[in-house]
Amino acid sequence: MHYVTAGSLLDEFRSFCDDQAVPFEAHRTLHPPDDTTLFCIAGMQRYKALFRDVHHRGTVANVQRCLRVEDLEEVGDGLHWLSFDMLGLFSFREMTIRQAIDWWMAFLSRIGITPDVVTVHPDRGHWTPYYDPHGVPVQLDEDCRWSDGDIVGYCTEFFVGDTEIGNIVNPLGTCIDVGFGLDRLALVLGDPIPSTEELWRRAVLQVLDDGVRPSNKGAGYVLRRMLRHMVRRAIPLDHPEWTRESERQERARQRYRRLLPKHPHQPPEWWWDTHGIDVKDYRGEPGS
Repeated sequence: MHYVTAGSLLDEFRSFCDDQAVPFEAHRTLHPPDDTTLFCIAGMQRYKALFRDVHHRGTVANVQRCLRVEDLEEVGDGLHWLSFDMLGLFSFREMTIRQAIDWWMAFLSRIGITPDVVTVHPDRGHWTPYYDPHGVPVQLDEDCRWSDGDIVGYCTEFFVGDTEIGNIVNPLGTCIDVGFGLDRLALVLGDPIPSTEELWRRAVLQVLDDGVRPSNKGAGYVLRRMLRHMVRRAIPLDHPEWTRESERQERARQRYRRLLPKHPHQPPEWWWDTHGIDVKDYRGEPGS
């Protein structure tokens, strides 16, 4: 079975959850469920309280729109996509790691993906036989640990070629936290890698659609950085906020050219603190 859109994959995942009698939730907003991050960065964020509640039992699947901006300069390398959708399966003291592996391998088989290799931590080598029925080779990897504050656990990671398509975490030793990138699954199934320009446009428009506007703090400041990044790299966007940012940068450029002859030896920190000008944007330009 060959898919050409992430939307088709999502429909298939939803159908698979229905077949497995696992409740499915769709979270399409980037707004985080708590104040630990400015945007939602992982599907498990919405369920932290359930991981910590030792009396709660249950299982749920979801799709969560995520945004990670710590690697802005690396967007477009095939791994850093800024915004992406994460397919998740979360079981709180109900499903075992072996059951989670079988569950997820069944879904991957349904969509026509067979991992080339999976990794597990040496301390969890006894997980290796869980993959025998699926014929997937296992490698030991010291990095197969995961944490989010006090929620920690060993994990097993799935690879197709050099691409990690997802992992299964065993938080607290009693829970299951599965996360598979919808876009990476689509990529493995034949979707082309989006251009760097398209990745930026998609991410910025999703943030804007969530009601965020450029500002000097919080999520608004992140959006301003993203818009600034796009304008600096001449990535056009048909949106008033992009136009405003473009005009703001042009005013800053003109101010820098006007002031530079009076302050030729001031360090970059002075330009930023005094005039809000990031000089690396303009070094090497005519007149600078």
